[in-house]
Amino acid sequence: MADLLSDEEISDRLPDGWSRDGDEIVRAFEFDGYLDASGFLSAAAGIAEDAWHHPEMTIRWGEVEVRLTTHDAGGITENDIDLAERLNGIHD
Repeated sequence: MADLLSDEEISDRLPDGWSRDGDEIVRAFEFDGYLDASGFLSAAAGIAEDAWHHPEMTIRWGEVEVRLTTHDAGGITENDIDLAERLNGIHD
């Protein structure tokens, strides 16, 4: 099981565009339309499966909200930060 990050570690390492919401880190990725958002969600799902770390993702027209936490650790770990950075890499 991964170790929880401290509040300071989370603040220092939070990737661009992400914010903290309790025991999760969250980002809403914006797109020009539903199909672009769907393509991102599909790519994100592949990356998440490869990392064996599965976020909650909600798709709306032109937006995909991603929420990351490490459930078995009870909060935010290095796994969440790493996956957030990887997801930024396919959007930014």
